[in-house]
Amino acid sequence: MKTTAPRAVGDLLSSALPQITERLVDLQIRRRWSSIVGRDLARRAHPDGLTGGTLRIAVDNSPWLHELKLREAELTAKVRERFPEVTSLRLTVGTTANDAAAEASAPPRATPLTPADRADIDAASAAIADPVLAESARHLMTTARRFPRVRRGAV
Repeated sequence: MKTTAPRAVGDLLSSALPQITERLVDLQIRRRWSSIVGRDLARRAHPDGLTGGTLRIAVDNSPWLHELKLREAELTAKVRERFPEVTSLRLTVGTTANDAAAEASAPPRATPLTPADRADIDAASAAIADPVLAESARHLMTTARRFPRVRRGAV
């Protein structure tokens, strides 16, 4: 029986599912972005997707967008050197990974309780016979009403 050399899972997936190839390249670019363009530029811009050989890059502000437009040929050459699948770049102003991380780590804002909220909490906790458990439930419901969870994509 003939044994073959170990192969990367990405290579196996690409041969089994050709439509996933571009997504794997996109993932590899995202992982290596800082080493491709340098730390300074990576703080200001990040890859935002690869479609049809065009790599979209989100830049955090207009001055940096202008700077990158001037350096677009150099940047394209750096990316193509490691990833020949990339044929062009599309630079846009957008949210960078640093902006998203700062937004996600910001503490939630408290919402004041309305009289209706207080009435609901009082009614729900009054139904609990154990006073310690009732107070814990009151605290939990108050916190849930003051700091409602906002889900992404929710309106």
